[in-house]
Amino acid sequence: MEVKRLYRDTQNEMIAGVCAGIGEYFNIDPTIVRLVAVLAALSSGCFPGLIVYFVLLAVIPVKPSA
Repeated sequence: MEVKRLYRDTQNEMIAGVCAGIGEYFNIDPTIVRLVAVLAALSSGCFPGLIVYFVLLAVIPVKPSA
């Protein structure tokens, strides 16, 4: 059984690949993840949403090359 891991996707990145990696992990379109992330950031007053994004950027490793 293959272990599923969360990685930042540098092939499909807009800024740093965080949303693309989350979309790949959950098998959903990265555009939907990006929209949800932007809406969550705006509804929280931008600053907390940006903090969460930068924490995820630091914590999620880059996807290794094939």
